[in-house]
Amino acid sequence: MAGNRLSNAADIAVVCDREGDIFHLMANRPSNVRLLIRASQPRALAEGGCLPAYCAVLPEQARDTIDVPAKGGKPARKATVALRFGPATLLRPENTRDKGQARTVPLYVVDVEEIDPPAGAESVHWRLLTTHAMTAVDQARQIVVWYRMRWIIEQVFRSMKSDCLRIEDSQLETAACFAKLAIVGLIAAIRAMRLVMARDGKTGQLVIDAVDPDDMPALRSINAKLEGNTEKLRNPHDETKLAWFAWIVARLGGWSGRTSSGYRPPGPKTMHHELLRLDPMLEGWRMADRSTVVRLP
Repeated sequence: MAGNRLSNAADIAVVCDREGDIFHLMANRPSNVRLLIRASQPRALAEGGCLPAYCAVLPEQARDTIDVPAKGGKPARKATVALRFGPATLLRPENTRDKGQARTVPLYVVDVEEIDPPAGAESVHWRLLTTHAMTAVDQARQIVVWYRMRWIIEQVFRSMKSDCLRIEDSQLETAACFAKLAIVGLIAAIRAMRLVMARDGKTGQLVIDAVDPDDMPALRSINAKLEGNTEKLRNPHDETKLAWFAWIVARLGGWSGRTSSGYRPPGPKTMHHELLRLDPMLEGWRMADRSTVVRLP
């Protein structure tokens, strides 16, 4: 696990989806590792009963609205969820082969359940097991925020694999060489994912976080060519913001520019492939610009 590899780190946060619901993992975590795992098993509790029944009787502490991403053809939507949380002590499974490990694991559970989901939609219901202390609503909300960031991590991994970089097709034979390739791939994946996160302007990032200032004249020209005749098909973002650049990259990738209901926003696949197309365009602009400079003897 990460804690064994990073034993000198002061604090490591590990976020797992349901495949991380493993008692051995929770019972044997290093002291510098904090876990956040979405439960998949109806685990027995030292307090009596099982985890789902325990969560069902926890008092509701708050209601919040969260964004649910698009999935399987279903559009993105908002969900109102009830928040419950409390301490819970997991019992070691009876069928475990490792009888020498701890019999119980004390932690906290945050139960997130959607209120009145729309017809035909998959209801949001997460039981989040965590070693982070949980005594206030704000702490529970932070756990939900951290768990939802897992989707961003999944998107980065997706960008590194079949949808974009196809890193799994590598024929490198040594771990050291593959690690170097993975680092290069991770840089490329994060570059595309940064534009996905900035595309709606909510991050407020500056364009210079991703763009060389010398490339701005070329990007202004490309932007003008991509804009349509109507206000709705023009770049809606200030050119000082990263969202302006993300709009250009997405439009190069064939995104319509429409943001109304029924239109899907550009994802990491679009951003990745069009960055590969844009980079040579900018390099050609630089070369043409340099060729116009009169050099004195």
